[in-house]
Amino acid sequence: MDVVDCYRVLGLRSGASFSDIKASYRKLAQQYHPDINPNDNKAKEKFIALTEAYKFLLQVVAPPVTPTSSSQTPTKTPVPQPTTPKTKTQQAPAKQQNKQEAQPQPPNVVEIERRLKWKTYEQLQRFIRERRFPQAIALAEALAERLPEDPEVKQWQAISYQVWGRALIDDKQWLKARIYLKKALKTDPNNKSLFDEVQRDIQKLEQIF
Repeated sequence: MDVVDCYRVLGLRSGASFSDIKASYRKLAQQYHPDINPNDNKAKEKFIALTEAYKFLLQVVAPPVTPTSSSQTPTKTPVPQPTTPKTKTQQAPAKQQNKQEAQPQPPNVVEIERRLKWKTYEQLQRFIRERRFPQAIALAEALAERLPEDPEVKQWQAISYQVWGRALIDDKQWLKARIYLKKALKTDPNNKSLFDEVQRDIQKLEQIF
């Protein structure tokens, strides 16, 4: 089961948030739970598929960063000195240090995003090899929506449009092919190699017309 299928099983659009995934799973799991449907094999299979999709998405979708109360972090008790008592001014740095120590550490969101990106890339390659071009484009667009400034993601999205355009030429769907080739140019306009290839594809179309 890939990312797109997991979202579909949970009734969500590709790229849905972590909280949407949890909410949808809770709702559907209650609906199809075997205890609620004791003699329904279809409901049981649906519940298993929901659980598998949910577990997979939890591994690749970044959870929201939730701040932790500073009171949960233990503070160090100052060691009393046998000499002159400290003034308020002298105690201030220790309080500031304790406050800094209480700052919650956010999860490594960058690492989660990187892992999601490359898992999606592997699935994108598989879709293209299997000539599942609509699924490849849906996956690339979902990733581009999540990482809009990533140049590699833009390139993958543009290539998905290009290979689909070429397949449409072979299927003699020339008008549709032209649309996707133009989208490839628009998506990654600074990619010289891609630009030259797409221009050749468009010239091939013009010769047909």
